[in-house]
Amino acid sequence: MLSLNAELRAFYDARQQQIPAEVREVMRRAGQALADSGQSDRALTVGDQAPRFRLPSATGRTTALDDLLADGPVVLTFYRGAWCPYCNLALRALQQHHTDITARDARLVAVSPQIPDESLTLTEKHDLAFDVLSDIGSDTAKQYGLAFDLPDDLAAVYDKLGFDLQRVNGGHPRTLPLPATYVIDGTGTIRWAFADTDYTKRAEPADIITALDALG
Repeated sequence: MLSLNAELRAFYDARQQQIPAEVREVMRRAGQALADSGQSDRALTVGDQAPRFRLPSATGRTTALDDLLADGPVVLTFYRGAWCPYCNLALRALQQHHTDITARDARLVAVSPQIPDESLTLTEKHDLAFDVLSDIGSDTAKQYGLAFDLPDDLAAVYDKLGFDLQRVNGGHPRTLPLPATYVIDGTGTIRWAFADTDYTKRAEPADIITALDALG
């Protein structure tokens, strides 16, 4: 069975052949600029306290990090949105490992800047058993050091591709989070962290399980 990142790389390689050269160049330049910006170095990491949040779930119920931590460790993952095929592959992989996560008394939650209706559609489409939360305006992503703004030319490409981020992100079409995953212990301390400016790379579920086992 392929690792998640091997699956993501295979998808990327196949997709490149379908994207016009000028669009690939816009994406390449934006990716390089984001990598050069040092954004991933500003993301919270191991040893930091996890900023608390209260966010609506796909069904509109408010979910608070403190409430989740009361039951044990939390696996918190940030993704760009249901329009992002790499996010969908990553969420599907997490769902496949959800039983392994809950067996370690941990809760898995996913956060994106999408409105709850979009999260609900995503949850139903992929039959997700974990909470998908809406961080409209990316205020929580900003607290974790993950939020960035799309450059003009890439935003225009996304518009042409029909992603309609103005609608799905509740009037905040330019701000997205870096892909990131955190394992947070009961004290609210980040014990394992993954954050990357490259949206085609994600935390491996096996590494998350290992991190949970290391909590003892």
